[in-house]
Amino acid sequence: MLVYKAFFKIIQKNILQILIYIVIFLFFVVLIANTYTDPTNMDFKESKVNTVFINHDEDSKLLEGLKEYISQNANLIDIPDDIQKLQDALYFREVEYIVKVPKGFTEAFMKGEEIRIEKTIVPDSASSVYMDNLINKYLNTARLYISSIENLSQQQLVNYIGEDLSHETEVLLFNPDPEKGKNIRRMYYFNFLAYSLFAILILGVSAVMIVFNQPDLRKRHSCSPLKLKNMNFQMILGNISFAILVWLIMIIPSFIMYGDYMFTKKGLLFLLNSIIFTLPALSISFLIANIVKSKNAISAASNVVSLGTCFISGVFVPRDFLGETLLKFASFTPTYWYVKSNHIIANIDRLKEEDIRSILTGILIMLIFALTALAITMVIKKKKYTGQVSGS
Repeated sequence: MLVYKAFFKIIQKNILQILIYIVIFLFFVVLIANTYTDPTNMDFKESKVNTVFINHDEDSKLLEGLKEYISQNANLIDIPDDIQKLQDALYFREVEYIVKVPKGFTEAFMKGEEIRIEKTIVPDSASSVYMDNLINKYLNTARLYISSIENLSQQQLVNYIGEDLSHETEVLLFNPDPEKGKNIRRMYYFNFLAYSLFAILILGVSAVMIVFNQPDLRKRHSCSPLKLKNMNFQMILGNISFAILVWLIMIIPSFIMYGDYMFTKKGLLFLLNSIIFTLPALSISFLIANIVKSKNAISAASNVVSLGTCFISGVFVPRDFLGETLLKFASFTPTYWYVKSNHIIANIDRLKEEDIRSILTGILIMLIFALTALAITMVIKKKKYTGQVSGS
């Protein structure tokens, strides 16, 4: 098993590059575990808008009530009625909404006449819509009372409005699947595994093959009693052993982070999907390793293949944000089918026949990728070997 032993000696000499990708992987999965929030989490937290209230009218009970209502639902900021100061405050987002009550507003409003409150806002902001609704709610309630009750005093009006707007309705949001957010977090873990696993396999396998494909070394192999089939067997065995070792290193953190979950049906499906993905990743790495001819080309191939396939397949960018054309193109890579299966596993409530069929389809396609890449590599190696023999 001389070739097998030599394989891992070369891996040891290139261990630093491999460790870099392992550290990157661990950093990102821990980051995801601690910072990811479920986008379906509908918890509502009210925020108050910084608002300026400027009154050019008389100090009436109606406007006092309006100002009090605004202060209960927004932060009133005291800024002088100076155009330059108000514009600066809006520009630097010290305030987001400026209310200006025109002269004669109270008298006209109490008579039922059409009159508007002036406003200055941050363009296209959600805060302006919120404040518009807030003020309209108060004024529309006031108009309803004025039109319904004759000779209504401002104090009575303010009391009625305050009583009506003080009522609140409790809203309870039901999350039918509290585990969904955790499943999505686990899915991201295994999705990101594709990038690091692919990159490490390309780097490791290519580093070995660069050495074994050196002309002088190939000539020595041609003269040695070791048959080509035996040498290829040891080489494939070394690649498989290396791939399994890398896969084990990648999944160990999942048992630490997710514990007993990894022994559930979904956890085992994630593991099965990832080990199957390792096969085409290894075969493609082996193919690339027999094509590249320099150490500089190894890093380039690793970045282009691992990053490229991951970007278009939904590892870094959610699949929902990728166009149909791009996804169709991505379907010609094993990463696409790996990520698709992970998505199915994370989002299913119960394993249905159609879900199992979709996952098995993805697994079958990944195996086809692995066998195809391996067959192409064997043809290339045989041509190189026979060419070297005839040339010598």
